[in-house]
Amino acid sequence: MTETNNTTLRHMNYRKAQFVTSAPTLKQCPPDNAREVAFAGRSNAGKSSALNALTGSSKLARTSKTPGRTQLINFFAIEENRYLVDLPGYGYAKVPEAMKIKWQKHLDDYLTNRESLAGVVLLMDIRHPMKEFDRMILQWSIQSHMPLHILLTKADKLKSGVGKQALNKLRNEVKEYDHVTVQLFSSLKKTGVTELAHHLDTWLAVEDEAFFEEVDDDVEASEE
Repeated sequence: MTETNNTTLRHMNYRKAQFVTSAPTLKQCPPDNAREVAFAGRSNAGKSSALNALTGSSKLARTSKTPGRTQLINFFAIEENRYLVDLPGYGYAKVPEAMKIKWQKHLDDYLTNRESLAGVVLLMDIRHPMKEFDRMILQWSIQSHMPLHILLTKADKLKSGVGKQALNKLRNEVKEYDHVTVQLFSSLKKTGVTELAHHLDTWLAVEDEAFFEEVDDDVEASEE
């Protein structure tokens, strides 16, 4: 346990994660008085696999070789008032355009208006980084000052030297933004799981009463 600037940081047990609910819209999400980290990424970027690797479960988040299976906002509780959130993937295959637009609207609504959101993990296939959706999330995080942690997933698909080159290239691209960090990750090899958990701790495991007071004030204001 570490003390820093009136906050207490502890290590959370992500293996305790349990599925809570799926929400099609922001209004149907759990009460907005917690602290949560959202996992975002293009379809087939490896969000579900990363969540399973982090929590040590092969079944917590459903994985599929078919892109776009995650169509709802899925909440997983680590403990009371602490959540991991699996957001719908972007770039769905074999889905009507009208449904894509609808899902994107709900995603935008969540990112813009969810007061409990403490940070976003953006997953990119290391072989195809920084596509249009990735840059959209990056720009949103810059404009909203939302902490962003990028996982270059499927790092096992590249040789070590090539992977490090991709990591350094992306780090140089975002180095001017203090709130943006990058790491290598492989769900298959469990590469980067400990680093990811430590990073999530800095967002989720901080006992900061001021954070919750601010959230409560915002929730009360929205209900008036």
